[in-house]
Amino acid sequence: MYVSARSDYALRAMLAVAAAARGSGPAPGGELAKAAALAESQAIPLSFLQGILLDLRRAGLLFSHRGTDGGYALARPATEISVGDVLRAVGGSLTSVRGLPAEVAGYHGVAAGLRDVWLAVDGAIALVVDRTTLADLLTGEGREPAARDGAAATPGAAAAPVADPVGGA
Repeated sequence: MYVSARSDYALRAMLAVAAAARGSGPAPGGELAKAAALAESQAIPLSFLQGILLDLRRAGLLFSHRGTDGGYALARPATEISVGDVLRAVGGSLTSVRGLPAEVAGYHGVAAGLRDVWLAVDGAIALVVDRTTLADLLTGEGREPAARDGAAATPGAAAAPVADPVGGA
């Protein structure tokens, strides 16, 4: 999995919007986050951020409110928006092989087992990003140190055995 600047910026912006929602502003549950303030607080180029915010709005993750008191708010509670939702909204498939989703990778002959590897990688990534919500990241609950040896780093997740595509288990 490659995490692009666009994906990183989208997650940072969504976390900032979610944090603003915890405040006591005019929006239900908190303040509206203005694009310029998001860009400044997260060190994201404003013109780049505006395109990201548009994608997030089109994906149904953000509401935008116009006017001088306008801004952005989460379309759903932070507990219902996963990291995977955000990544898919701005980048499409979580895992790609030669620029295409892992699901469409096709091989023949001695390389036929590669498709299974790419699908397992995609599934492992989905397991982590779909279980982790914006609220989890804001509260830090259940956060484990980053895994370097292949162990799970998901809140509450145990390491799952991955089938060996070459013939083992």
